[in-house]
Amino acid sequence: MAFTTGILLFDDAEELDFAGPWEVLTSAAALAKEDRVVTIAEKPGPVRCAKGLRVLPDHGFADAPRLDVVLVPGGQGTRREVSNPVLIDWLRKVGESCRWVTSVCTGALLLHEAGFARGKRVTTHWGFVETLRQRGDVTVLDGVRYVRDGNLVTAAGISAGIDMALWLVGQLHTPEFARTVQRYMQYDPAPPYSAEV
Repeated sequence: MAFTTGILLFDDAEELDFAGPWEVLTSAAALAKEDRVVTIAEKPGPVRCAKGLRVLPDHGFADAPRLDVVLVPGGQGTRREVSNPVLIDWLRKVGESCRWVTSVCTGALLLHEAGFARGKRVTTHWGFVETLRQRGDVTVLDGVRYVRDGNLVTAAGISAGIDMALWLVGQLHTPEFARTVQRYMQYDPAPPYSAEV
């Protein structure tokens, strides 16, 4: 069975919040030879991300394909986009028919505003946990990589988004296939950075 994942883009999205999962999901698509991953923004034209990377989305909201998975990255742009009714309405409409609704980092803020995180357990970037808790009607877990509650999956920061995407591949296909994707990518995290020589 083929799956289509849409990665939402907006100005000031954090690059690795979407580029990490993009690598996982497009690697899976290359190996499965059936899945498709697309980027989607409100309007055509380049999106300028948080660190200056410019990305040309595949689709605008008006011509986006039907999605099985939607992924929302974080970044400073989420603080602005939470008040963008066009983006929130699109996300709400698209997410209702998705098999999985996912976010990385502060993308959980947009999922909360769209209603998907209300009454659910979620996680987000450690520096945003209290801010998200203050929005109410959500249980924000701290110190975890990613959290699944029903068909909602939220990941903490950058590398947790990669872990979540691999888990998602295991759900869409099989855990064995997800391990094949991990090996293909040579994603083999070492212990945390140490200043020792």
